[in-house]
Amino acid sequence: MADHLRKYESLFTLTPQRMRMIVEAFTECLELGLSKPNQIVPMIPTWVFGWPTGKETGDYLALDLGGTNLRVCLVTLQGEGKFEITQTKYRLSEEQKQDDGQKLFDFCAECLRTFIESNTGDGPGQLRPGQLLPLGFTFSYPCTQERIDHGELIRWTKGFGAPNTEGRDVAGMFKKSLEKYQLPVELTALINDTTGTLIASHYVNPRTKIAVIFGTGCNAAYMERVKDIPKITHLGIASDAEMAINCEWGAFDSFEHEHLPRTKYDAVVDDTSNKPGEQAFEKLISGRYLGEIFRLVICELIDEGVLFLGQNTYKIEKPYCFDTAFLSLMESDPTDELLMIIGIFTHFFALETTLAERQFFRALAKLVGRRAARLSSCGIAAIVNKMGLLEEGCSVGADGSLYNKYPSFAERVHEGLVDIFGDRGRNVITHHAEDGSGVGSAIIAAMTKARREAGLYPNV
Repeated sequence: MADHLRKYESLFTLTPQRMRMIVEAFTECLELGLSKPNQIVPMIPTWVFGWPTGKETGDYLALDLGGTNLRVCLVTLQGEGKFEITQTKYRLSEEQKQDDGQKLFDFCAECLRTFIESNTGDGPGQLRPGQLLPLGFTFSYPCTQERIDHGELIRWTKGFGAPNTEGRDVAGMFKKSLEKYQLPVELTALINDTTGTLIASHYVNPRTKIAVIFGTGCNAAYMERVKDIPKITHLGIASDAEMAINCEWGAFDSFEHEHLPRTKYDAVVDDTSNKPGEQAFEKLISGRYLGEIFRLVICELIDEGVLFLGQNTYKIEKPYCFDTAFLSLMESDPTDELLMIIGIFTHFFALETTLAERQFFRALAKLVGRRAARLSSCGIAAIVNKMGLLEEGCSVGADGSLYNKYPSFAERVHEGLVDIFGDRGRNVITHHAEDGSGVGSAIIAAMTKARREAGLYPNV
């Protein structure tokens, strides 16, 4: 197995020199997205202007339409980076995701009504009857926005397919549902969860300058100077203003595939995906794909007659049957005999393994996981590079299942930053992000309300 491992080490290992080349190309790609509309990495202006002051206070509602749940939150901002949150989750059925778009927003409004009714009263942390509340709506699907309370859906992702929605203003559709149910709510801001993560993390830790999400998908947001966003110059916004940018960076290196170190296994993942050629960066690093990359290597070794001779391997030959969570478990197996790995292969795939094979599987999982983390650090480094944040250093608010649950992921991202920047890479520190789709959404609603009251809305 050692000879085979050497082959995969050379395929999946990223040298510091290669990483620096990727960072250079990534930085250029970010610049291009800011210069012109409709680029591969779209660099979407969010209409979230500047950082929170930390003095934002009051009650705000936040609604988060996620992939599996609808979450409604009541956030009480107390200033000085402090807040209290009350929340309820409502399950979304598969039928609702495919039902008419207006019906989907009606369901959101119904859940919001139920939440308001059950949280209205005289007690502490409760809403007063009839109190008009600003609402931040986290809608994490690609939208073009002309202002902060507007968003035209480009395309559904995450398994949604509600007709009569793409190409329409989802904020306007939701406002219609709010009116139908006569709710005491004002839709103040439509935001992406990554932007919310950026604002919430900065509210609690003002050193935060970038937010990243490494989960089923991947994305980043940061604060850009308006004078460095040429594609919105014609809007006449004050050049010294700052605006959060939702990068949608999972698309880096899509179609042309010039910069990322794709193996033949990555090419298979891409070719068999529902959108071949797209989201090239995401397909190398996100939790949705890592288990599948590992499984394709295993299947190749089965075909070569190296693994599981004389055993029935049909179970492991099913695409996407090998969960990324298995890689986490394999890497963190504390036993000499690697009993966790025995369990995974016997229980899920009815396969017997030798100790040498199990050691190989663990080393292979590490190679796939480490490459994902090191590529993730290239994305962070590109923003650090672009914004000149290296000398003074900065904090990066990070969220998502890969960052939170995969062993050593954060350490490997930090190791990657040092390989790219040398010792100064230690100035860039990732930390667990605050809840962007709840708290961040509420803070953005508060900031928007303050801008409106100051007469700074919708223009700067």
